[in-house]
Amino acid sequence: MAGTQACKDLHVRVVSRRLLKASDTSIEPHVLAAPATGVDAVVATFEASLPSLLNAFFPLAGRIATNQSSGLPEVHCNNQGAELVVGEAGVALASLDYAEMSASLRRIQLPYGEDMALSVQVVSFSCGGFTVAWSTNHLLVDGSALSSLVSAWSELALSGKLSTGSWPSHERSVFRARPTPPYSAALDEAFTPADTRRQVNVLTFQRSAVERLYYIDGSTIARLREEASPNARRATRVQAVSAYLWKALAGVVGTADARCRMGWWVDGRPRLTAPELRAAMRNYVGNVTTFVLREERVGDVARTPLSGVAAMEHKTERYVETSNIGLGSPTMTVTSFASFRVDTDFGFGPAAMALPISTSAARLCAGFMQISARPGEDGSWIASAFLWPQLAAALESDQPRVFRPVTAEYLGLSVSLCSEGTVLPRSRL
Repeated sequence: MAGTQACKDLHVRVVSRRLLKASDTSIEPHVLAAPATGVDAVVATFEASLPSLLNAFFPLAGRIATNQSSGLPEVHCNNQGAELVVGEAGVALASLDYAEMSASLRRIQLPYGEDMALSVQVVSFSCGGFTVAWSTNHLLVDGSALSSLVSAWSELALSGKLSTGSWPSHERSVFRARPTPPYSAALDEAFTPADTRRQVNVLTFQRSAVERLYYIDGSTIARLREEASPNARRATRVQAVSAYLWKALAGVVGTADARCRMGWWVDGRPRLTAPELRAAMRNYVGNVTTFVLREERVGDVARTPLSGVAAMEHKTERYVETSNIGLGSPTMTVTSFASFRVDTDFGFGPAAMALPISTSAARLCAGFMQISARPGEDGSWIASAFLWPQLAAALESDQPRVFRPVTAEYLGLSVSLCSEGTVLPRSRL
């Protein structure tokens, strides 16, 4: 008690106060800028280092235009500059309803010009957190290239340079079209121009689809993979989850004689086996994806165990886009970013969430799901989904639950503590 009372009575008397100067008189007087804090530091990092990143990803500083002779799109690499947009949300990250895409991530996205090759968008929140959206066009990049862009940014921002292994390749000669490319009737039927006259109207679209943000726990993915792996053949994680999703779609369609389709966007890089092509694909920045489709009777999909449905995914058709406008049997398409390693730490800690978001208008009446790994490598996935209301209801009522709505708590965000950013690689298809 005596010691406690002594602390309460403590007073400090100043004996002297003086200034001490540096001893090296050869140092010239100069001014240093005060260090930026919060989102100002994030913006300052982009302002300082983004020009260096564009040296490596030079086409992203260009503009997308239409060739007046052919009518085809092309990229003018004249260094017009990538766009850096800074915004303020005025709310806390934890206050967003992440399960509903339209109430969260869609509201964060900012518009950018159709001709813009890259629009980097930094949005700050009242809690001190921020989001970064890398907004670009599928004409320039696919999932692999977009992931490498974000990782290269983190490396450059932290180290001040890109390693040899991170330097991108923009060589397009390997994909140059033949002088007079022939097309079969099947290929002509597979593609439909992205013309609003060939798509459903906006009122029909708004009534027929919902957007969701789900997470799939790593242990659940492992369980599905075991169920989808007959005998010695080991199903991939994407095959296992796709099989589950396909069976859910068949259950919603219901009529046994009806048909339903599953489609997959596939990265073509690892499937090019010729040595010269494999060398050309090393760090290649461009679009090397193909779309594959499989159609089956609803009754067959519903009766077949998960392992059998996973086996159906070995398909023969190589490209289909017409299915995505909603004609014919219902189509659910899946694209996976989970195999692409993305480094989201550029000096402010890893992101709470990193996922692709598409603004494609060509999928107005088809289901579409984009899967990405949750930062932290715990084996779980986050999926942005564009679904029919019936399919969303089926996924959200199934037991045991596979697709669970993302929440602020799941992301580790709270109103009082939410400094982690969310990286949103966004492409306009």
